Amino acid sequence: MRAVVICLVGSSLLAPQAFAQAVSPSPAASATGAALTLAEAYHAALQEDATIRAARAAADAKRERLPQARSQLLPNVSASAGVNRNHLLSLSPSAEGLVQGDVTYSSSNRVLSIRQPIFRPYQIADYRQAEAQVADANATLDKDTQNVAVRVATAYLEALLGEDQLSLVIAEKTTFATQLDAARKRFKAGVGVRTDIDDAQAKYDMAVAQELQARQNVQYTRRALAAFVNAPVTKLAALDPAKLKLLEPSPNRLDDWVDRAELTSPEIRSLQAQRDAARADIDKAKAGHLPTLDAVAQWSVARSDTVTSINSRYDTRAIGLQLNVPLFSGGYVSSQVRQAIAAVESAEQQLEATRRDLGLRVEKQFRGVTEGVAQIHALEQAAVSAATTVESNRRSYEGGVRTLVDVLNAEQQRVSALRDLAQARYQYILARVQLRALTGEPNEQVIEEVSGWLAP
Repeated sequence: MRAVVICLVGSSLLAPQAFAQAVSPSPAASATGAALTLAEAYHAALQEDATIRAARAAADAKRERLPQARSQLLPNVSASAGVNRNHLLSLSPSAEGLVQGDVTYSSSNRVLSIRQPIFRPYQIADYRQAEAQVADANATLDKDTQNVAVRVATAYLEALLGEDQLSLVIAEKTTFATQLDAARKRFKAGVGVRTDIDDAQAKYDMAVAQELQARQNVQYTRRALAAFVNAPVTKLAALDPAKLKLLEPSPNRLDDWVDRAELTSPEIRSLQAQRDAARADIDKAKAGHLPTLDAVAQWSVARSDTVTSINSRYDTRAIGLQLNVPLFSGGYVSSQVRQAIAAVESAEQQLEATRRDLGLRVEKQFRGVTEGVAQIHALEQAAVSAATTVESNRRSYEGGVRTLVDVLNAEQQRVSALRDLAQARYQYILARVQLRALTGEPNEQVIEEVSGWLAP
C-alpha cells in the first residue's frame, strides 16, 4: 500500500468529457487494439507472474512432505543378493608335517526382508507434523494468490493514475498556453500588463516540466504492469466514474469483518498450521525416550557360506518382533524437548501478534471504504465548485475586476480538486480490494466487480 500512496500523490482524474478533449497521453495509448481490462490482467498474471508460479512450485514441494512421512509407517521391503569367488590357501600340521591346501569355490546369498513398524512414536508425530506443514503450504499459497489480486490491482490503478495525471497536465498546459497568448495580445493592445505575461509564462513552463515527468511515469507504470502479465501494455480500460459504485461494506460493522478475517484469513491459517507443526516437534522430541517395536520377516538363501560348508545350501525363514529401548543419550533428548517447547511459545506469540496486526489492517481498509464514500461525494462537489470558480474568475478578468493571476490560481485550484477526487476514488477501490483480500474472499469476485467499473 505504501507504493500506491506515493503514486497517488499528484494524480488526477478527469471527467469523461474532459478526457475526450485532452491530448492522447502517448503514442502507445493510441495504438490499435482492445484495451487491457483489470480482469484480463489478473488472469494473465495468474499464469505469467513469476512470483505466483514460484509459490505454486514451493507448495508442490512442501506437499511431498506428507507421503514421505506416511512411507515411514508402511512396510519396508528390501532385497539383496551377492555372488563371490573364493580362493582359500591353508597350511595345517599333520604327522607328515605341514600340509598345504589350495581350495577355490563359489558362494552366494540372497536375502528378502520385510519390516513393518508397529510402534514408532517418532514417525507418528512426524506424520502429524507433515499434515500441519502441508496445511501451512496450502494456506501460504492461498495468501500468495490473494496477493496477486492486490498487486495486479495496485499496478493497474497506478498505471491509470499515471495516464489520468498526464491527461490533466496536458489539459492544464493547454489552458495556460491560451491564457499566455491572451495576455500577450492584451499587452500589445495596450490593455494588459507585463506581469500577466510573466505569470502565465511561469505557469506554462511548470506545466511543460510536469508533462515530461508525467510521461515518464506513464511508461514506468505500464512496464510495472507488463511485468505481471509478461506482455507489452499499450492500452488500459479507464475508470468510468458513472459506473463506480460507492457502497458501504456489507456487513457495515467493523467487528464482523475482524471476526471474519480471523476465521478465514490465509495468513492466520498459515500461522496456525505452523504452530501445530511446532507442537508436533515436542512429541517427536519426547519420542527419544520411548521404545520402538517392529515386526520383521526375512527369507535368506545361502550357498557355500563358509569354508566348512562348501557345496552346501542354507534356506532360512524367520519372522519375529524387534524391540529397541533407548536408555541414556546424555541429556540430548531432554534438551530437544525444551527447545521444541520454546519453539511452540514463539509460534503462539507470532500468531497472536499477527492476529492483532490483522485487526488493525482490517480496520484501516474498512475505514478506507466507509470514509472513502463520504470523501468522494465531498470532493465531487468541491470539483464542481472549483470549476464554477474558474469560470467566474475568467469572466471577472474579462470585465476588469480580476487579474490573470486570479484566473490562473483558480485553474490550479480546479486541478487540485480533480487530483484529490482521483486520489479518493482509487484509494476507495484499493481499500475494497484489500479489505476483501484480508478476509480471504474469492479473488475472481473482487476483480470482476472492480473491472465492471471500467469503461469498455
